[in-house]
Amino acid sequence: GGVQQATEAAKAAGIKIFVVATSDDTMESELKQIASSPVELYRKDYLAFPKNRRQLAVNKITDTMVNEGESECAEQSCLQTTGTSGPKGLKGIKGAKGSFGTIGDAGTTGQRGDPGIEGPIGLPGSKGYPGLKGEKGDIGISGVKGQPGNSGYNGIDGIKGKVGSIGSPGCKGDPGMQGDMGPAGDFGVKGEAGDPGDKGFAGQSGRPGMTGLKGLHGEKGVLGYIGNPGLPGQKGSKGMPGLPGDVGDLGTRGDSGASGLRGKTGGKGDKGEVGPEGERGMPGNMGENGVMGPPGFPGVRGTPGDTGVAGEIGSNGEAGDFGPRGDTGDPGAKGDQGKDGYNYVGPRGTQGDRGDPGLQGLQGSRGYYGEKGGHGPKGTPGDAGDPGPEGEPGDRGVRGQPGPPGSPGSRGASGLTECEIMGFVRETCGCCDCEKLCPAVDLVFVIDSSESIGKSNFSLAKNFVISVANRLGKMAKNISDVSGSRLGVVQYSHQDAVQAIRMDDPDVTSITSFKAKVKAMEWIAGGTWTPSALKFTYDNLIMPGRRLRTKVVAIVITDGRYDPKDVDNLEALCKGVEVYAIAIGDMFDTSAERQSLEKIACNTGDRVKTLSVYADLTAEEFLEEIEQILCPEADHICPDMKCSTALQVAPLVQRPVDILFLVDGSERTGAENFGSVLHFIEQVSQEIRLARKENDYKGARLAVLQYGGEQEPDVLLDFSHSETTIRSLISKAVYRDSSSVLGNAILFAVDNVVNNRNSQFRGVRKNAEVSFVFVTDGITRDQNIEEGIEAMRKANVVSSAIAVGPDVDHNILAQLVFKDKALIFHLKRYADLVSTRVVKHIVHCLG
Repeated sequence: GGVQQATEAAKAAGIKIFVVATSDDTMESELKQIASSPVELYRKDYLAFPKNRRQLAVNKITDTMVNEGESECAEQSCLQTTGTSGPKGLKGIKGAKGSFGTIGDAGTTGQRGDPGIEGPIGLPGSKGYPGLKGEKGDIGISGVKGQPGNSGYNGIDGIKGKVGSIGSPGCKGDPGMQGDMGPAGDFGVKGEAGDPGDKGFAGQSGRPGMTGLKGLHGEKGVLGYIGNPGLPGQKGSKGMPGLPGDVGDLGTRGDSGASGLRGKTGGKGDKGEVGPEGERGMPGNMGENGVMGPPGFPGVRGTPGDTGVAGEIGSNGEAGDFGPRGDTGDPGAKGDQGKDGYNYVGPRGTQGDRGDPGLQGLQGSRGYYGEKGGHGPKGTPGDAGDPGPEGEPGDRGVRGQPGPPGSPGSRGASGLTECEIMGFVRETCGCCDCEKLCPAVDLVFVIDSSESIGKSNFSLAKNFVISVANRLGKMAKNISDVSGSRLGVVQYSHQDAVQAIRMDDPDVTSITSFKAKVKAMEWIAGGTWTPSALKFTYDNLIMPGRRLRTKVVAIVITDGRYDPKDVDNLEALCKGVEVYAIAIGDMFDTSAERQSLEKIACNTGDRVKTLSVYADLTAEEFLEEIEQILCPEADHICPDMKCSTALQVAPLVQRPVDILFLVDGSERTGAENFGSVLHFIEQVSQEIRLARKENDYKGARLAVLQYGGEQEPDVLLDFSHSETTIRSLISKAVYRDSSSVLGNAILFAVDNVVNNRNSQFRGVRKNAEVSFVFVTDGITRDQNIEEGIEAMRKANVVSSAIAVGPDVDHNILAQLVFKDKALIFHLKRYADLVSTRVVKHIVHCLG
């Protein structure tokens, strides 16, 4: 709306607008509405990308601007030649006023003009009503052919100009050379007017012509396409010059001047306008009519003869009798093409039948903004609003007077024993994880990588594969290992567009290396050749890589019907393979598509899973369902650890600690879980012993940094000892919901929050211990991870990690804590973060 309005305002101000497209994928109709008229000149095929097309567009636009400037700024001038002046002649006698001449014949057809710039296709007009058939007129009397006029001299040929917009009419050519002067004649005496002649007798009416044969009905035309709305036309050309004035009095003819040089032949001039009709002359004497003979046969059309001398008009004769009707003659030869008829509006015809409905028109351009409406009546009072957000807690009040001593309380429950504490440590500490053993399985994922999937959905499908792999426990070392799982992946698109991770790939030796291979897969974005992909999977992955007496499972993920040109069998995997088909989208609700899925799943209906969107693949409930199918009877082997004494850590009353929480703000965390992390940090601030003032050499200060995406991390909280400031963090923090880039966040934290090189933050206290607490699952980009770990070493940072959920990257977590797995706290759910036991245990480990 705003662009269109500004365009119209610029055009009204006389500004010419060129339109250059940024790529080939454009809405040409919208661009043509912006460009000035004619659009073929100001829009054309201008492109700003790639570079060669950009330079070509610049050259065309500059050339057009130069041509337009020359055509508008250069004043057109006519070629004029001045002859030598002759001697002044004597003043002649005033001549009699001449009579109006007869109307001359129409001139010959002028030279065909150059074709104009093609305009846009206009909208079809409404169908008119058929008019009434008019009566056939009488045959008129053929007029006398006038004398042919003298041929004029050819004008000067103009120089061929540059191609530009349609210009105004050119100047009239120079007059030709003056002819030789004739002898001077004597002045004649004006004669007396003759007597009017007698009125002649009225002639008889002519015979009515024969009725012509009725023409055949034409076929109904094909309904044309509705064109685009027409663009505003160009400004009309300058009007024709007015009629010439009355002829002035003739002077005495002067002596002939010297003959000038013959000018160049000029171009043919424009057709002149029809002169005014002369006055009606006096009627002459009517001659006698001759006797009408019988009609003869039409003769062959002869060549026109020379114009004879006009004879005297005879007197009217008496009317003769009607002769007998002659036989119908043969049709004569085709006559010469007649003059163009006069065009006038006929009477309105009767309303015709209702026409067929036309095709639906194209959507019109957005209309202009209407005028601002007047003030409406006052509305009814609205409902009461919701209560506002809860206010921030006030500062702690003044300490009151001590109360009276209370009565002794009842005996409390006994505290946790060392072995009970060790049992809790096993639940949270990464060094005490139990190893999960699933029954041996050879698992192949077949993923649809067609264009309809989209890059983001393909990434969700890869995350599903990684999440399932994390839940299957350890992997088999080779094909002879009868325990553990062996994994393979096939992503497919159009014909022969297949990428695979084989189960016997020598580079895949662990879950970590398998996940790295999956992450490296790129979206193909082609067709959907599902049957061929299933046959490829069986022939190239399952047959050469399956283990004996081991269950083989295939999980097929697709979002649409396969290409009908693919003639392979949908049941290609149904040869000792347990196939599950996961269909995503609502197109599989039809019975035909459901049958195709059941064929993929070997006609086993309960192995067909339908999901609404790709995000449901990574839902916890669906992952648990797939885990129960692949690993129904899992064994857990836990390390045999004896009870030991608790860690001996110096209390915070004796040392200063500055703790920085690095919180994962990527899409893997989720907004609700991000809020749970902030509540956890608030509870830590209530349990830990905080410093009393900013430069206190004892106690803890807390800071919070959120990372995610390529942009600079958010310092949600600088190092602070105030419980009120830390508590306000929950209401002020904004969840990023982006990708995870942890390496850049570590470098930013060391350079800015810890060392405070830019003096933007408070920095750490002198002689204070620096502790980083990572709240992440470890799944992040590898960018700058090693550089970040090295920066932590140089800054003497003590680190720990809190990982939540089953899908974690143990390799990255181990790097973050410098290979000390005792500093990795692994929880099942984010809700466990805010439990009192977890908070107290982590506070104890922090100091």
